[in-house]
Amino acid sequence: MHNSQTDLHQIEEEQLPVAQHKLKGWRHFLGLYAGEHVAASEFVFGATFVALGASMTDILLGLLIGNILAVLSWTFITTPIAVETRLSLYTYLQKIAGSSMTRLYNWANVIIFTVISAAMITVSATAVRFALNIPAQLNWYPTNAWFVLVVLAVGIIVVLVAMYGFNAVSNFSGICAPWLFVMFICGPLVLMPELANAVIGQTTISGWSDFMHIGSVSVWTGVDASGEPGIGLMEVIGFSWAANTITHFGLIDMALLRYARKRSYGLCTSAGMLFGHYIAWISAGIMGAGTAILVQKSIVELDPGDVAFHALGLSGLVIVIVAGWTTANANLYRAGLAAQAIFTNHSRNRTTFIVGLVTVVIACFPFVFTKLLPLLTYAGLLVVPVGAIVFAEHFLFPKLGMTRYWASYKKLNHSTPAVAAWALGLVFGFGLNVLDVISFYYLFLPTWVFTIGVYIFLARKHGAKESYPAEQAEMEAFDQRVEVHQAKQGAAEPTLQEDTSALTRLLSTVSVGSLLVTLALAVNTMFLSPDMQDYASNRSLFFSIGFACTVSYFVTAYWAMKRRQQQATASQQDFVNATHSE
Repeated sequence: MHNSQTDLHQIEEEQLPVAQHKLKGWRHFLGLYAGEHVAASEFVFGATFVALGASMTDILLGLLIGNILAVLSWTFITTPIAVETRLSLYTYLQKIAGSSMTRLYNWANVIIFTVISAAMITVSATAVRFALNIPAQLNWYPTNAWFVLVVLAVGIIVVLVAMYGFNAVSNFSGICAPWLFVMFICGPLVLMPELANAVIGQTTISGWSDFMHIGSVSVWTGVDASGEPGIGLMEVIGFSWAANTITHFGLIDMALLRYARKRSYGLCTSAGMLFGHYIAWISAGIMGAGTAILVQKSIVELDPGDVAFHALGLSGLVIVIVAGWTTANANLYRAGLAAQAIFTNHSRNRTTFIVGLVTVVIACFPFVFTKLLPLLTYAGLLVVPVGAIVFAEHFLFPKLGMTRYWASYKKLNHSTPAVAAWALGLVFGFGLNVLDVISFYYLFLPTWVFTIGVYIFLARKHGAKESYPAEQAEMEAFDQRVEVHQAKQGAAEPTLQEDTSALTRLLSTVSVGSLLVTLALAVNTMFLSPDMQDYASNRSLFFSIGFACTVSYFVTAYWAMKRRQQQATASQQDFVNATHSE
């Protein structure tokens, strides 16, 4: 714990609460979550629901309920703790559980983010595989040497960018979000006439009843890939809620939401859940089923490269590569940071490189993306007990007459209650899974509640029931010094000038226009294809002009972004020069 006399200039910014002048508005979080949760993995999840045999009604209703529950979890669990403390989960954990707990937690993060990064590299490689006519990889292990070489090539690029160019990728992924969203809407529009012709013998649909009939017969049939009855409504709700337990119940998104001005900004996660997961998963299911009909294969024999190319042409290969690449980079960067926190004698670049090599080797095995659904659920189960410990300390301790931050006041490097509660929570959660007591997708709920109970019981025994007035006063004095220090920093921050030049406005207009033209071509393909001949012509038009619009969008959007950054840098430099001349 820092004392009230600690030199604030010697403390890393990450260890302090976020300063008031660095807080972000709601638009920032809408864009952030839309960008992060419309990714290459949506192709995997969309196809998974089809293969698991969900019915159409269960999909439309279950995904809606599950994703709303996820939004509420961010809003009422993650965001309040993040906004009240302005700390990341790592810093908060250090404060309440000591260094041994945070070291264990970082190991968990290394494992989780390595696996997710590996899956996204494999997904990106499926697009390159398709372009090079390498066979689809349907086993858990690779069956083609060329596929391994493709994964290694894609993976090394991801590792190098995560090491040296993460800021560029972070900025680039921001402009990907609108394009990804448009593409996920276009895919089903382009393939729907093909599905309609296969099911009802005509390329046009006359209303909602036709859409429901086509979806029920050809996409979400209620029968799984082996011909058995599929998953039901409760499983669909459970998975769509549990898919992001790492970030909401597990509290990892405290790192993002600590920048929110208000607690209500947790609702901005709906941009990722309702627009991203809900629409994108449904779209990916339709694209997968449509592709299966086109190529006359089962959906379980298709990978994201197959699906994206048949639905969107060359733009589809771009979507798989870009979405997989940007997602893999962000997660590999996180894994490198977690590894660097464990091996403090090594630089982040070095730890990212070593973790990256392991990630690329794992990515050669296709099971990491074909089994992404259970892998994410297990990953959530791994960190949910940590979220439960923080939730108990932050929300419940004050209500139960216990002292928040007691371990910090006692200057403990090792919090036995925290480590024991996490270990017992894991035994409990994975034990329930082995015993098959409840649905796999809901394991996080009883695990979370159990860990809260265990942690409160153990913390009460080890000193959380006592009061620490002197230490508490010292921490409050330190927090006040931080506020004053940050207020001075905020007053010295320059006001950035927005780039309103004619060229930047033109570039932005062209980029938006490119998206609108792409969407118009998809609408034309679905609604103005009275027969298969017209459909083939409209689909071909979408593929060719749509790809040109994709190129146009990325060139103009990236150019406009670079010009805005240059303007911001110039205004910052002007401020520095003016300050020095005074």
